[in-house]
Amino acid sequence: MNTTVRNILAVVAGLLVGSAVNMGLVTLSGNIIPPPAGADVTTVDGLKASMHLFEPRHFVFPFLAHALGTFVGALVAVLIAETRRYLVAMIIGVFFLLGGITNAMMLPAPPWFMTLDLVVAYLPMAWLAARLVAGNRRHVAAL
Repeated sequence: MNTTVRNILAVVAGLLVGSAVNMGLVTLSGNIIPPPAGADVTTVDGLKASMHLFEPRHFVFPFLAHALGTFVGALVAVLIAETRRYLVAMIIGVFFLLGGITNAMMLPAPPWFMTLDLVVAYLPMAWLAARLVAGNRRHVAAL
């Protein structure tokens, strides 16, 4: 398969898998840490209206969803990519970061959460996935 095509497919696969991990954790979060009483978390408007009710514990799963979604997406992309693995991982990180910025603009989350989320959950997780695979070159060579 052409190297460029394989790398593009790696990015697409990373975005799909990372998004699935993100959504899975977001969906699961309400079962583990229930939303505050009276909060409507089914719509963006409901979230905006009830965000003031959220405690720090309610932000654990959104952060994990963003960080692990990015990490797993970048990991999948790096494992599939034939060349330029760091670039492929960082492309995943940038896509998820753009989603995080959009989310931060839409929802009035506390500044501490927005800062933590935007600084730690995206580009560092993509870098970590690439670094993890780069540290195990024999595994990558076998792919």
